[in-house]
Amino acid sequence: MDCDYAVLGNKDNFTTFQYKDYVIRFRAPYSLEKYTDVKEWDNGYLVVMAKYRHNKESEEEYIDLVPILEKLYIRPEIFLKPIKEVKLENA
Repeated sequence: MDCDYAVLGNKDNFTTFQYKDYVIRFRAPYSLEKYTDVKEWDNGYLVVMAKYRHNKESEEEYIDLVPILEKLYIRPEIFLKPIKEVKLENA
């Protein structure tokens, strides 16, 4: 089965981005409780809403996966191309 979406989540102070067999983890802010919405996906650039302990309301945040992938020696232009959508874990 071909999968054209990735999954964004967080656990133990890490953000997770999962696509097929790849799970990419990177440090998240210490006060992040959860991601509440994915507002935009643009070929490696995410605009998300995130809920933090210090605020009652979710805040808009930005995640750029390109430099993260490059540091992992993953070619962003190849890895990101088939991803059409990003969904939230447990949503």
